[in-house]
Amino acid sequence: MGDPKKQKKKFRRPLTVWNEERIARDKILIKNFGLKNKREIWKVESKLKSLHDQAKILTAQNTEQTKKESEQLIKKLASLNLVQQDAKLDNVLSLTINDLLNRRLQTVVLKKGFARTINQARQFITHNHITINDQVINVPSYLVPLNEEPSVSFNQYSTLASIEHPERIKEEETKILEKIKPKKSKAKVEKEKKRKKSTRKKEEAKLEETLPEEKKKVKEK
Repeated sequence: MGDPKKQKKKFRRPLTVWNEERIARDKILIKNFGLKNKREIWKVESKLKSLHDQAKILTAQNTEQTKKESEQLIKKLASLNLVQQDAKLDNVLSLTINDLLNRRLQTVVLKKGFARTINQARQFITHNHITINDQVINVPSYLVPLNEEPSVSFNQYSTLASIEHPERIKEEETKILEKIKPKKSKAKVEKEKKRKKSTRKKEEAKLEETLPEEKKKVKEK
C-alpha cells in the first residue's frame, strides 16, 4: 500500500541518461519552455508514454469496452486541445513531448502576452499572480483545458492587475512582438509531417512486434 505521507513517483528516469542527443534535446526544451530541471521533462515523458501505451492496447483489441475507452481517451485529449474531436488512436500515437509542453500554464501565459519571457511567466505563476476562473493556480506544469484558456488572467488582488504596472506588456509592444515572431515556412511544415509519419510507422512496427497474438484474434473475428 505504501506510506500515505510519501507521494508516489510520477516519472521514471531514462535508462540512458548520459546520451549526447538526449542532453542536447533536453537543453533546448529547458530553454524554450522555461523548465526548472530535467525531472520536469521526465514527468512529461512518462505521461506521454502512458498515453501511447494506452492507445496501443486499445488499437490491438476490438470490443465494446475498448471502443468506449478509446472515445473517452480522445475526448479527454480533445478537451486539452491535443487532438481534434474526430481524431483516431493513430493521432494519439503521433503526439510528441512538445505538444504536451505547449499546453502547460507557463506556456499559455506567455502566448497570451501576460509575460515578456517564459521565465517571467513562471515567476508570475509561482508568485500567485495568475488565476483561472478567479482561482489562483501556482503550478506552472498545470495542463490548461481548452475551455479554461480564455479565463486565464491576472489575479484581481495582485499589483499586476493594473495596466499601468511597469511589468505589464502594453498593446503596442504586443503588436511588435507578433510582427517579430517568425512564421513557419512550408519546408518546415512538410518536415514536421514527414517526422510524424515516420514516428507513426515506428510505433506501428513496435505494436506488431509486441502484440502479434492479439492482432491475430482481431483478424479472426
